[in-house]
Amino acid sequence: MGAAFDFDAIGNAFAEAAVDPSRWDAAMEVAEKATGSAGALLFDIRGHLPLVPCSRAMAPVLETYVRDGWINRDERYRSLNVLERQGVSSEFDFVTPDDIAKHPYYQEFLAPFGLQRYAAVKIAAGDDFWALSLQRSIQQGPFTPDEMRQLAQLSKQLGSAAAVARAIGFGRVDAALDAFSATETPAIMLDRSGNVLLSNASAERLLGRGLQITRRRLVSFDRTATEALDRSLKALLCSPDTAATMPPVPLPRLEGRPLLAHPLRLPKVSYNALAPCQAIVVLIDPDARPPPAEAVLQSCFGLTTSEARLARKICSGHGVETAADELGVSYETARNQLKSVFAKTDTHRQSELVALLTRLSSGR
Repeated sequence: MGAAFDFDAIGNAFAEAAVDPSRWDAAMEVAEKATGSAGALLFDIRGHLPLVPCSRAMAPVLETYVRDGWINRDERYRSLNVLERQGVSSEFDFVTPDDIAKHPYYQEFLAPFGLQRYAAVKIAAGDDFWALSLQRSIQQGPFTPDEMRQLAQLSKQLGSAAAVARAIGFGRVDAALDAFSATETPAIMLDRSGNVLLSNASAERLLGRGLQITRRRLVSFDRTATEALDRSLKALLCSPDTAATMPPVPLPRLEGRPLLAHPLRLPKVSYNALAPCQAIVVLIDPDARPPPAEAVLQSCFGLTTSEARLARKICSGHGVETAADELGVSYETARNQLKSVFAKTDTHRQSELVALLTRLSSGR
């Protein structure tokens, strides 16, 4: 017989984390202790994203998993059909002990951390499908058949926490979109696959023949621009940084200067791989809102002449490197000036600075 697990402790921890996403790592600590595991992680099965809640013991393992590309070679996804059908799975659903003894995933990745065995517990609600991955050390050995039966029961109990987390996550998306709308900043919210979840009225006014939402994807009439935006979004989604931002992507229009698409994340919205919204695209129309004059920037924010010139370039959609070239300064000088601009304007990334300055130029 296997050990009796403390399901009440796990259920309570998951309920707390569903309401307060900052507690998901703490919930993994509880799951680890309550099941006598060596570590615990919570994967978004649909997305394969790197922002994975984990217990402290798993932090270095997760870092290696992402950094060395094991996230794209995870053998354990082979048990997905069993997990969906039975609510629980282990390595014995797709490999034999002989396979484990010679497979790189187990010997090159897991073995150096003293790990080898695991059990995955299905947690599902609507379209969301998560897996609580419970790790066992080489010394502990595999989960027993009795323990696997217990974990199958746990799977049935945790679905409600997923449903609550999903609802609250969408509430955060709505609140963030309202904030963009209040400043008339065009914004489009995207899910883990880069599909459009929501967009505000300001963004929808910029859509037309040149830029459309087609089959839930943001698509330019210029195929090269669409591909560039897709690459940028993929890089953003694969980043483990909850506050990541990407350089602006020009989206040509049939008339006028290109729109500028700024892909970014907001930590309160894209807090981990479980969040419904994983990326935001802020659209800037340089024709509608010309950058404010240098004198205005110097007067309002105390910028120096060189900082004001750089800020106007950034507001017009230039990257730091391009702006540095056009202003005749080094890249490092431009970076230092931009840091000073951020400090004086109380912004933290280029997309925030652009949104602030375009509001200033429009008198809002």
